[in-house]
Amino acid sequence: MFSHIFVNRLKCIIRDKEMMFWTLLFPILLATLFNMAFSNLSSNEKFDIINIAVVDSDQYQNDIYFKNILSSISDSDEIANSDDMFKVNTTTKEQADDLLKNNKVSGYLTYDNGIKLVVKESGLNQTIIKSFLDDYIVTSSAVNTIISNNPNAMNEGLLTDLENRQNYLNDVPAGKANPDTTLNYFYTLIAMCCLYGGFMGMKEITAIQANLSAQGARINLVPTHKLKIFGYSLCAATAIQFLSILVVMAYLSFVLKIDFGKQTGLILLTCLVGCFTGVSFGTFIGAVIKKGEGIKTAVLISSTMALAFLSGMMMAEMKYIVMESAPIMAYLNPANLITDAFYSLYFFDSYNRFFLNIGLLIGFTIIFYSLTYITLRRQKYASI
Repeated sequence: MFSHIFVNRLKCIIRDKEMMFWTLLFPILLATLFNMAFSNLSSNEKFDIINIAVVDSDQYQNDIYFKNILSSISDSDEIANSDDMFKVNTTTKEQADDLLKNNKVSGYLTYDNGIKLVVKESGLNQTIIKSFLDDYIVTSSAVNTIISNNPNAMNEGLLTDLENRQNYLNDVPAGKANPDTTLNYFYTLIAMCCLYGGFMGMKEITAIQANLSAQGARINLVPTHKLKIFGYSLCAATAIQFLSILVVMAYLSFVLKIDFGKQTGLILLTCLVGCFTGVSFGTFIGAVIKKGEGIKTAVLISSTMALAFLSGMMMAEMKYIVMESAPIMAYLNPANLITDAFYSLYFFDSYNRFFLNIGLLIGFTIIFYSLTYITLRRQKYASI
């Protein structure tokens, strides 16, 4: 009996073109659009050399130390390297004003009772220039103070100490991979696709309810218990949903080159658990809501999109806003748990966070199926 019901439900699901579109083709289409939108974000974050100007004057020409420091981090030979920070133009005051007015430089330096920075607007480049200038002013002031207190400091290796600054902080990577916020969009897409398995679960609920379908009326008349038939049908629905997720994952990994990490077995486990959660979520909505199929579908779509939004699908920052403002909501959101499980495999060294997410998803699946079972077991029909 199992194989008969299983195979026939597989055929019915595959022939449902509308359902296959939303669970398979729509995620692939959306992933393609995501890739087109986010493909250049990383390249836009690349640091560009900042154009600045320095007003030529006797004070500037006599400030040998500042000229040497500026030259050491400037692209003066038209050949950029990793240490270059600025592209320096030595000009007159009038030329510097004209360059700044026409946005040819981000700011210019001039000597007026000390080194001054002139900018037209605030921004990242202007902040970098000011930070560099502030560091030089503080360091030069400290050197002058040391020399005034100890005239022999220069002979005792002061300049050597300045050139070889000791860094007391060690950079320790937070995870095993580079952080990439764009990956969150693709991970939430997989989470949404898993929850779209709720369409299949809800369809199986409708198929055994005598007041909603002719098929349900026939199932309630046969000697085999309807919950047994329902369980066999859910196996078919989960199998199709898992295969759909595998196709989407293959497209993301091999065509769009999205990085999911190297733990293939755990990635597949996340997909499988996510499918169980999605299908059970659909059965829960289908069993609890007593209205027609249209109302149930509307509730399923709206709740799925709301959960995807809170997990960062439309705005990556939303995931962190929820974690800061209402962290309990992050653990009650199946879409966020699936997303976080994928990101944990990609970024973190330990598996504690991953298995916490998987455990919560399994818990939600058990709760959804338990509530569905309790609801269906109590359903009685006066006449069929």
